[in-house]
Amino acid sequence: MRIPDETRDQLAVKFAVLFPHLDERQRRLLMAAEAWALGHGGVRAVAQAGAVSETTVRKGVFELEAGEEPLGRVRRVGGGRKRVADLDPGLRPALLALVEPDVRGDPMSPLRWTVKSTRTLAQELTRAGHRVSADTVASLLREEGFSLQANTKTIEGSQHPDRDAQFRYLNEQAREHRDAGQPVISVDTKKKELVGEFKNNGCQWRPMGEPVPVNVHDFADPHLGKAVPYGIYDVAANTGWVNVGTDHDTAAFAVESIRRWWQGQGQAAYPQAARLLITADAGGSNGYRTRAWKLELARLAAETGLTITVCHLPPGTSKWNKIEHRLFSHITMNWRGRPLTSHEVIVESIAATTTRTGLSVSAALDTNTYPTGVRIGDAEMAALPLTRHAFHGEWNYALHPQPCPAVPAPRAPQEPAPQWEQTLLSDPALTGMSRQQLDVLTRMLTPGGDTQRGRPPRLAFPEQVLATVLHLRVALAAEPLAVLFGSSRTAMHRTLLKNRKLLEAHGIVIPPATTPPVALATLQARVLTQTGEPHNKIKTTC
Repeated sequence: MRIPDETRDQLAVKFAVLFPHLDERQRRLLMAAEAWALGHGGVRAVAQAGAVSETTVRKGVFELEAGEEPLGRVRRVGGGRKRVADLDPGLRPALLALVEPDVRGDPMSPLRWTVKSTRTLAQELTRAGHRVSADTVASLLREEGFSLQANTKTIEGSQHPDRDAQFRYLNEQAREHRDAGQPVISVDTKKKELVGEFKNNGCQWRPMGEPVPVNVHDFADPHLGKAVPYGIYDVAANTGWVNVGTDHDTAAFAVESIRRWWQGQGQAAYPQAARLLITADAGGSNGYRTRAWKLELARLAAETGLTITVCHLPPGTSKWNKIEHRLFSHITMNWRGRPLTSHEVIVESIAATTTRTGLSVSAALDTNTYPTGVRIGDAEMAALPLTRHAFHGEWNYALHPQPCPAVPAPRAPQEPAPQWEQTLLSDPALTGMSRQQLDVLTRMLTPGGDTQRGRPPRLAFPEQVLATVLHLRVALAAEPLAVLFGSSRTAMHRTLLKNRKLLEAHGIVIPPATTPPVALATLQARVLTQTGEPHNKIKTTC
C-alpha cells in the first residue's frame, strides 16, 4: 500500500515539533508507533518523514513488540561511532582531488582516463591509505554538491555574426509567403538507413523472450544497399513528403524530390501558387555553395512556372531546421525497434507516420540513378536566371521561371549571335543608373592621394566600380565578371570585397534588380564564347 504524500507531510510536521523535547529512545518509539499504525509501507514513510534510516524505525518497532523496560539512561550528545571523515581529516581533500576537473586535479592520477565510479574511487582512496567504502564515498560526494551528470550538447563552436539576423530574415520571408497563400517548405536529407536485417534503435512490444534477431555486424548488404530519405515538409499544411532514394544523395536527387512533391501534393494544394519558398541547410546536397543545386532549381522553375526563393539556415544551425523536429523525429519514433528489411518496409513505415497534431506523411521509392562528380561550368552558372537578395545574397536568392539557358532551345542557323561591345557593361538597364550617375559615383569613391603600392592593378578604378555595381545590381558572381573584364578570378574577388567595403563606408546602397534585365543574355553569350579558353576555367562550386 502506498502511503499518501499528505500523511507523510503531516508526520514530518509532528516530528519537527516533538523531537526537540524527546530523547533518542523516545523518538525511536514514537516513530515505531506511527509506523505500526500505518501498516504496510509505514516504516519507509515514517523514516522519510523523520529523516532517519529505516533501520532505526524497525529497531523501535522491535522494542515496542518486545515490551522492554526503559533503560534509565540516555546516550550523551555526540555519542556513538565517529564518522570516517571525522576520524580521517585527509579523506575529504583526497576524494575531491580525484573528482575535481582534470585541469585542477593531479595530471598523473591513474583515474584521469578512468570512469570514476564510487567503487573505483573507494579502491583508489584505500590504496592511498584512506580506508573507506563505496557507500561512504557516495555520501561524501553528495555532501560536497556532486551528482551523476551526463554530457550536454551546448558548445556550438564558431558562430556567424549574422546568424540571428539570417533567422529573422528567413522568418520574415516565410511569413510573407504564407500570408500571401504561397507554399513554404522545409527540406533536408534524413540519415541514410541500412536496408536488411540490421539493428534499429528503440523497442517494440513482442512476446517475452522473443526479440527480432538481427545481424551482429552492420555491414551494408551489397544487394540491398542503403536508403536515402529526402524529406519535404509543408510548413502551413503540416504535411510531409519523403522521397526514398536508392542511389546517391546529390543535388539532382534533392530537386527531383521537390519536383515529385510538387506534382504529387503541392500543385493540388496550391493551385494559384506563383512562388515557392524553400528553407534548407547551408550544406549537403542542397547547400548554398552547390552549383548543381541552383542549376537543377532553375530547371524546376522553368518547368513549373514558379519563382523559387531559397533561404538557407546559417552554417552550423541545421538542428533548427523545422523538418528535423516536425517530420524526421516522428518517423524515427514510428519505426523504432523495427529492422528495416526492405525499401518497401521503409516506405510503408514512413507513410504510416502520424501525430496527434494532425501530421500526415506520404512516401515514394525512387530507383533512379544520380551520378556524382557532375561539373557545372562558369558559362552555365552565368546564364542562370538567378537574383541574389540584398541581404546575404549567398544565402538568399531567387530563381525565375525563364527557360533555363543550361538547356538552350535550338535556334535557327541564320539567327546572328548577339553583338558584343565593351560599352554594354555600363548599360543603364544593367547598372540601374545613367552613365553620368556612374561617373559621379566613381569620382565619389576614388581614393584621395597617391595610394598606389606595388604592381599596378589589372583593372582601372572606373572598371572596378562598374564590376562592383554589376555584382550588386544583377548578381553577377566574380567568375563571370572576371571573364567579361579580362581579369583573374582572384583579383576580381579582391576587387569586389574592397569596393563593397568602400560603398558601405560612404553609406551607398546599390539595390538589386527585381527581375533579370534582358541585356544579361548578351553577357551570357559572351561568357559562353570565352569560357572554353584554358585561362578562363573557373571552379565548379560557388
